Order: sequence, then C-alpha cells, then structure tokens
Amino acid sequence: MTSKALEICYDFPFFFKEELEEIFQAHEKRSFQKGDFILEEGKTANEYYILESGLARSYVNDFNGNEVTTHFFTENEVIIEVLSMFQRIPSQENIVCITDCECLRLDYDTFQELFHKIPNLREWGRSWMSQELFAYKQRSVEMFTLSATKRYLNLLEQKPKVIQFAPLKQIASYLGVTDTSLSRIRKEIVSHPKKI
Repeated sequence: MTSKALEICYDFPFFFKEELEEIFQAHEKRSFQKGDFILEEGKTANEYYILESGLARSYVNDFNGNEVTTHFFTENEVIIEVLSMFQRIPSQENIVCITDCECLRLDYDTFQELFHKIPNLREWGRSWMSQELFAYKQRSVEMFTLSATKRYLNLLEQKPKVIQFAPLKQIASYLGVTDTSLSRIRKEIVSHPKKI
C-alpha cells in the first residue's frame, strides 16, 4: 500500500525502502462518517490513524460539562491519543470526526511488533514525539503571550480547513475565547484587514 499521507507522515531520512514498505503494508483503510467517534473518553486507545482526507478534533469536557477542543487533526497528520495508547490507560479525551474521514489504521500490537523489529521506526517515533511536544509547548505558551486575534490568524494560516469546516463554537473553545469574541475578531479581520 502506498499513499501520499503515509509518505508524508513517515518522511524520515533513515528509513530503508523495504522498511517503509513493511510499515505501509501494516496499515489498513478505515472510513468514518461525520460525527463518528474515533476514540471515546473512558476507553483505551488501541490504534492510531493517519488521516488521508477530512477533519477531526479532540476535546475534553471541563468541570462544568462544556466541550473544550484540545486539537484539530487535518490531512496527512497522525490521529492519536498518546497517553492512552502508550500508557495503556483510559482516555480523558474524545476524538470525533468533524467531516467524513478516510484514514489508515495501525493497531497497537502491530505497532509494537514493528517498533521492536525496525530500529529506524523507533528513531522516527522519537523524532515525531519531540516535534509534537514542541508544538504543544508552543501552543500553551501562545495561549498566554498572543492576542486572541493573532492566535486565530495563526490557526487560519496553519490549518485553513479548520476555519472552513469546524463550527465556530469548536474553534472558539480551542482558542480560549467565547463565540461572541470570535465573531467580533472575524468581523474585524474582514472589515479592517490592514489593521491586523
């Protein structure tokens, strides 16, 4: 199996061709419809997915029972709840499809088998994990150091499909603002683009 999404996700300079072929072959196609859960809170993640097409998000329920979006997954990204999968504990997050999604699935046992068999997969995993850690750290700092408008513009630049397809409420919770504030920010950007 070859796929642009697999090639992008496993783009690592040290893989041998035969190693990549084995990793790619271990994935299986899986389709989800809009609103389908990829992972539900309280369940343990037993796989991860490479997103070929579509848009998904992860969210938690806060202490008042409100949904707070923690991440958006766009094409060619890994959909995973790392803590649940690798610590083998129930997830605190939900992962749900915002649109219909086409994915490539790799189950936990197969991943473990390949992980121990292919040293370069371990190196890829370390590299991927450090990039993700950096991105999460940067996002947490930006929540305090950037204005809501700048955070919105960053999201628009980095993940335009989120702005296109995700409901306003989900984007607002991800940015840490109210729906009303986000509506105002969007109006300001449209009416005064040079001021931003």
